[in-house]
Amino acid sequence: MTLHAALAAAATLVSLAFALSTLDRWLDRRRRHEAAWTTALFMFSIASAALWWGAALGWDEVSFKVFYLFGAILNVPFLALGTVYLLGRPRTGDRWALVVSLLGAFCAGLVVSAPLVAPIEEDVLPRGAEVFGVGPRIAAAVGSGVAALVIIGGALVSAWRLLRTGRRPAAGGVPRSPVSPRRLALANLFIAAGTLVLSTGGLLNSVLDEMDAFAVSLVVGIAIIFGGFLLTATPAVSTPPQPWYPPDRQREGPLGTPTRLTRA
Repeated sequence: MTLHAALAAAATLVSLAFALSTLDRWLDRRRRHEAAWTTALFMFSIASAALWWGAALGWDEVSFKVFYLFGAILNVPFLALGTVYLLGRPRTGDRWALVVSLLGAFCAGLVVSAPLVAPIEEDVLPRGAEVFGVGPRIAAAVGSGVAALVIIGGALVSAWRLLRTGRRPAAGGVPRSPVSPRRLALANLFIAAGTLVLSTGGLLNSVLDEMDAFAVSLVVGIAIIFGGFLLTATPAVSTPPQPWYPPDRQREGPLGTPTRLTRA
């Protein structure tokens, strides 16, 4: 297995574990921002799997379009939608959810129907500028660029509020977390840093091979965001087990007097 295939496999496994973690939280709490994050992370898993497929078996039109659609266009806007739900009002989030969903459906049709303007080499990760026309490239630029600014800006604003006020913002109807404000602020900084790594992964092309650069940025970026997510987990509180006694039996009290135990 080549290095970029191994890195793509790692990105797939990490993002899938991340998606299952957010899915578990959503099933437990039914919060809108966790539903948006879960959707985005499953999309990220699909994109990483397509990168793994192309790196291991060779690139073709199907594998590249799947990678481009879910990795370069769709997943970051849904991550940003989670930020909007978390920091804004539910009604505002619902409006943006409709906009993101409609634009996502339009972009999916655009990428699927877009003709390739150049052949795809099996052993090289294609660039959108080389094989696509203007439409899919604009969708990727807007989807990744603008949405990444929303995530990074929201994470930084949230971290600043936490450090300044010492409590979690009450916007969005999300109850305050028992996790310390400093820890939540650090988690937001992790999310901003991970998003920045994902957005600027193309800069690694000047150092590593092209497919290796994308795979490295995927693994590092999603791992940093996952670390921030784990920092927001509520600490488990363990309680010592209580002794159990059968009902309707007597035992001696603290001073030797009989005490009848009743059913709780």
